[in-house]
Amino acid sequence: MRTMLLKSFVLAALLAAGQAGAADAAIRVILVGDSTMATKSGYGDAFCARFTADVTCVNLARGGRSTSSFRAEGRWDDVQRMLKDGASFKATYVLVQFGHNDQPGKPGRSTDLVTQFPVNMARYARETRDLGGVPVLVTPLARRTFKGAYLANDLAPWAEATRRAATQEHAVLLDLNRDSVAAVQAMGQDDADTLAVVPRPPGYGMPADPNKVEPAGAAKTAFDRTHLGAKGADFFARMVERELVAARPETAAYFRDGGKR
Repeated sequence: MRTMLLKSFVLAALLAAGQAGAADAAIRVILVGDSTMATKSGYGDAFCARFTADVTCVNLARGGRSTSSFRAEGRWDDVQRMLKDGASFKATYVLVQFGHNDQPGKPGRSTDLVTQFPVNMARYARETRDLGGVPVLVTPLARRTFKGAYLANDLAPWAEATRRAATQEHAVLLDLNRDSVAAVQAMGQDDADTLAVVPRPPGYGMPADPNKVEPAGAAKTAFDRTHLGAKGADFFARMVERELVAARPETAAYFRDGGKR
């Protein structure tokens, strides 16, 4: 009798410990996207740095990738393997952001806005959910080029297609395009240019002097209005944090600032 009682007590203790462990487990975040999310050129690493130390945040975004090429290169296979091995996490959130390289004129990467891009985004969301993850579709980060006083949002159609895919698949939507457009428009061109990888060179964007001969093989500037330096990465990482917490309030506890930024 005592032996049976002891076994029952041990089993109950193990079950309780397992339940407590599951309840206390932290989340995992996987980032999937292009250069505006990738290491050294996007906000992804700065976003990962905003989580508490017990959160596993993996930035798999890579420059130059589209909804098509990311999968074709086998990179999505890596995400699926991680999702299949996710039992030790309370939840795995997969943030997927594409659009820049899905636009026309990029051989091997471009996708059709009507028949391919939204289908690809929806498939990422569906496969994430099928493997137990939480799909989070992110509209593309705005480019920071103004036409006169107004920001030229050439990614608006891809943002809208992402919204439709999220609705179709009942996925979480982070409308980074909408929020980044509003923020950059409020800044104006000069302030927005401080978010770039390197400072804007003197005379950048000004009409060329027809009487000036440019030296052969002159290096082009690393400055552009798409990619992000440290200031830009931090700025948009905070924006994505706010959007994620607004959409999924349970994630607030996993950010260093409690999701209050």
